[in-house]
Amino acid sequence: MAKEQLHVLDALDVAKTQWYHFTAIIIAGMGFFTDAYDLFCISLVTKLLGRIYYHVEGGTKPGILPPNVSAAVNGVAFCGTLSGQLFFGWLGDKLGRKKVYGMTLMLMVICSIASGLSFGRSAKSVIATLCFFRFWLGFGIGGDYPLSATIMSEYANKKTRGAFIAAVFAMQGFGILAGGVFAIIISSAFEAKFDAPPYEVDPIGSTVPQADYVWRIILMVGALPAAMTYYWRMKMPETARYTALVAKDAKQAAADMSKVLQTDIEAETQKVEQLAKEPVNSFGLFSKEFLRRHGLHLLGTTSTWFLLDIAFYSQNLFQKDIFSAIGWIPPAKSMNSIQEVHKIARAQTLIALCSTVPGYWFTVAFIDKLGRFAIQLMGFFFMTVFMFALAIPYDHWTHKENRIGFVVMYSLTFFFANFGPNATTFIVPAEIFPARFRSTCHGISAASGKLGAIVGAFGFLYLAQNQDKAKTDAGYPPGIGVRNSLIVLGVINFLGILCTFLVPESKGRSLEEISGENEEENGATGELEQPSAYNRTVPVT
Repeated sequence: MAKEQLHVLDALDVAKTQWYHFTAIIIAGMGFFTDAYDLFCISLVTKLLGRIYYHVEGGTKPGILPPNVSAAVNGVAFCGTLSGQLFFGWLGDKLGRKKVYGMTLMLMVICSIASGLSFGRSAKSVIATLCFFRFWLGFGIGGDYPLSATIMSEYANKKTRGAFIAAVFAMQGFGILAGGVFAIIISSAFEAKFDAPPYEVDPIGSTVPQADYVWRIILMVGALPAAMTYYWRMKMPETARYTALVAKDAKQAAADMSKVLQTDIEAETQKVEQLAKEPVNSFGLFSKEFLRRHGLHLLGTTSTWFLLDIAFYSQNLFQKDIFSAIGWIPPAKSMNSIQEVHKIARAQTLIALCSTVPGYWFTVAFIDKLGRFAIQLMGFFFMTVFMFALAIPYDHWTHKENRIGFVVMYSLTFFFANFGPNATTFIVPAEIFPARFRSTCHGISAASGKLGAIVGAFGFLYLAQNQDKAKTDAGYPPGIGVRNSLIVLGVINFLGILCTFLVPESKGRSLEEISGENEEENGATGELEQPSAYNRTVPVT
């Protein structure tokens, strides 16, 4: 038997779309804009770092980062992000969403600036300093995932909740796009200023000063959008669901939401007293009861996010290597270091503009119509199809006349990642767990995803570089490393299809109904009564 819902939570569930919804989307979304810019801008400058700090004097080829250094530069922020997701997710349930929200943003601002100021007398010390600050940058970014998702889900109404959470996450696409556009602008500005001609051999000796400015400026600019939204984050009231259901102060929740909704909400004194008498935790995190009710759901959200991020971050971080392998980006020795940054940024910006950003907003448009389950299943399916379509006839795509076809098909994998599991894996964990565990469980799910990103960053590098060396020694045709990588990613996406069946559909239902936390305890057993529909791990039709 369901308990009577507090009026303040009912009011949020049925509220019409209002200005405060858009304000919350912008405030939370700018955090994700910054997250994406900071995480993915490093892929724009890794080759530049190799030219600057690993150039061999008198060499005839541009300097490149050693495989272990490249993996560290690309992957260290993900290690920080994983740690931050677990820590701030837990802290968000202990202290409240609002109290923790500002900490993550300030950490991102400070570490973005510090990353660009990385210092040292040798290449090793500069890279070590950069990795140190990017770890703590990732730590701050990690906190943004569970907090932004939880805040938006608890502010939204049940009819359009999916679209609102997806809109917050869609700002990630604009962050990726902004990183590419800014890299194009800054590289063009320095190229025009110094008028450096193309070189047949590595031109690093003549471009070190300006090249060193380029990567530092690109990294430091990530601090600006985060700093601009700090004040507004601090003005947001605590979510009513945390205040009422976790802090047990429904009177304060009613007062806060009366201001937000611009309407009078009854304080409900009797319900407040009853709520205060109830135990704070009917069952604990990872208790037998939690595992019975939410164990498969947590397994579903962690496994799908883990598998998705292996594929998604591998594609984003190393698409420059794939484009170089098929000849879409010219050989490094044919251009100077700043020109190379411009070419890489232009290619990644085109992918973001034509596929990544539209994919996010297709999710916003259709998630409350099609549902989370259908979109996630569809996304994993088409990512699998396109990966195998690229990998199996790989030799066909390496011919010059077929490169455009390769780029188009490769772009479609980004489109269906974002109009698919990259968005839904972020949305669902913010909806299906009880309020007192919501931020923690989202943090665990997101951390599982970043573990996948780490596997992708280090694993793809191993396949693409070590296998390419092996193929050279053994006389294999060019590109065997990239082909193997695409096949592995296709298999991973197929596994994502299977794990999706562990995740429940949450479309059109209140958070309390989905999580089952609004159900009465059965007196003798102390167990919580569950609606039969909730027990299903497949969509409720």
